[in-house]
Amino acid sequence: MHHRVAEVTQRIIERSQSAREHYLNKIRSAHHNGPARGRLSCGNLAHGFAASDAHDKPLLAVDRVANYAIVSAYNDMLSAHQPYATYPEQIKSAARELGAVVQFAGGVPAMCDGVTQGRDGMELSLFSRDNIAMATGVALSHDMFDGVFCLGICDKIVPGLAIGALAFGHLPCVFVPAGPMASGLANAEKGRIRQLYAEGKVGREELLKAESASYHSAGTCTFYGTANSNQMLMEIMGMQLAGSAFVHPNTPLRAALTQAAVKRLDELSPLSNGFMPLGEMIDEKSIVNGIVGLLATGGSTNHTIHLIAIARAAGILINWQDMADLSSVVPLLCRIYPNGQADVNHFQAAGGMALLIRELLDNGLLHDDVATVMGEGGLRRYCEEPFLNPEGKIEWRAAPEQSLDPAVLSSVAQAFSAEGGLRLLTGNLGRAVIKTSAVKPEHRVVCAPAIIFEEQDEIKTRFDAGELDRDFIAVLRFQGPKANGMPELHKLTPVLGVLQDRGFKVALVTDGRMSGASGKVPAAIHLIPEALEAGPISRLQDGDMLELDAEQGTLRVLNDAALVRDAASYQGGHEQGTGRELFSGFRKLVSDAEAGASVIAYE
Repeated sequence: MHHRVAEVTQRIIERSQSAREHYLNKIRSAHHNGPARGRLSCGNLAHGFAASDAHDKPLLAVDRVANYAIVSAYNDMLSAHQPYATYPEQIKSAARELGAVVQFAGGVPAMCDGVTQGRDGMELSLFSRDNIAMATGVALSHDMFDGVFCLGICDKIVPGLAIGALAFGHLPCVFVPAGPMASGLANAEKGRIRQLYAEGKVGREELLKAESASYHSAGTCTFYGTANSNQMLMEIMGMQLAGSAFVHPNTPLRAALTQAAVKRLDELSPLSNGFMPLGEMIDEKSIVNGIVGLLATGGSTNHTIHLIAIARAAGILINWQDMADLSSVVPLLCRIYPNGQADVNHFQAAGGMALLIRELLDNGLLHDDVATVMGEGGLRRYCEEPFLNPEGKIEWRAAPEQSLDPAVLSSVAQAFSAEGGLRLLTGNLGRAVIKTSAVKPEHRVVCAPAIIFEEQDEIKTRFDAGELDRDFIAVLRFQGPKANGMPELHKLTPVLGVLQDRGFKVALVTDGRMSGASGKVPAAIHLIPEALEAGPISRLQDGDMLELDAEQGTLRVLNDAALVRDAASYQGGHEQGTGRELFSGFRKLVSDAEAGASVIAYE
């Protein structure tokens, strides 16, 4: 084990000792020998199976067989989740062959950041994670279940399902993915058209044609944003089957993996000799493995928030310093858009998760001694990839000996970068994170005057007016979770990218988020304290000289006098409409970004 990985893991264990003990005591006290529904009264139980069919009802009426819950994020608008329409019947059929029963326990909302990007609805996006966690809790609250299938893919959905499932951590849980769509328009061409549109050189018709060629069918979007980072995380943390992340929807192998997930949950159930509840399975080492995977692949910056929240749900306390310290020793092994031009299908073809995990394990960068849904064998089981044998049965085999495309998936010996490219920025403006893996070295240090914005549309308006053709650092404030729900600001990427391509020194400083698909422009994001909390960012004015140094890890205003000014007042305007009034309580309760931007209290 690499000494830095061991050191960070040990300090997380020590820091988390009290919270982890409290969590484990809670889930152990919730455990029940035998089927969970055995604790229900006859009236409770009758309600629980009243609508079941003639096959399932007699089985549920006796305390002999397992009953598993499905919690699903299915809807037929979002491409990633549309394939889940057929999963309940697939899962129920596979469970019946094993003598078990499955009930669809509940659906959770699934919103798409791609649809809401730059719109008012984006201000519900981050809060939807905890809303999904709560909905998962409601679905499982009937206490009818001996295990859980979580069906979710994208952005806030997988973290929300994970947080909710960990609240019922006395139950085993398997995440069941649906896979990415086939590759569409090349990412370089998509980015080119977006920048041309930002400059007014092509119209909406050309832009829509390019976007439709990129996002064209059922399945997850193929760039390496938060959705596909989620799938990597669930796999490297052992929460879904080995090799299941990036298999296309509606294929024989995908169907076989779904059936195999049912078999594995049945083997993990409290009615089995291999009982492994989720809350025991996910520990400090599993969380560290997730961070390492995020860094090695150049994953989404959203997980500098979500991973913290997932860990806290299991009584594990991590922070940005842990991530930065691991980033200093974990090499970047992948070039997937926006950290390159390839997509996740190219990554899968090059060797995928099995090859990535083996490379990290062989170099002491991952913990092998962890529990996973694959059962015995630790994380080494994830160095294997699934395939269908000549009889059409699923088996697993060793990953390729070496990458089939070293330009997309490389080795530790020939890494794209010696470090993971996620850095903590500190200074007199507070604490922020920056993803440098997609930022060219010559753009990683920017010292320039600030231009202050309080709405993201202001940046595009001033760009169109020709007022931003200069060196500057855009300070976009009042975008934190307490102000307006911390929307993603990916809409700014084409505009700032154009200015960078014109030769100007530009950067972004914000208490908001950037999309997992953002990268080429240096962006200090998730800044705490946020402006609404009177953080130093609220005291800045146009012309203040700022320094963003991603190499040294600093973020500061050069004139200290700026820090003693009165804080700017928040003008609001984000409290009503598009459902935002429904989340007013969330804005009051939410923690800061480094605490997971969560409204859930675990103590």
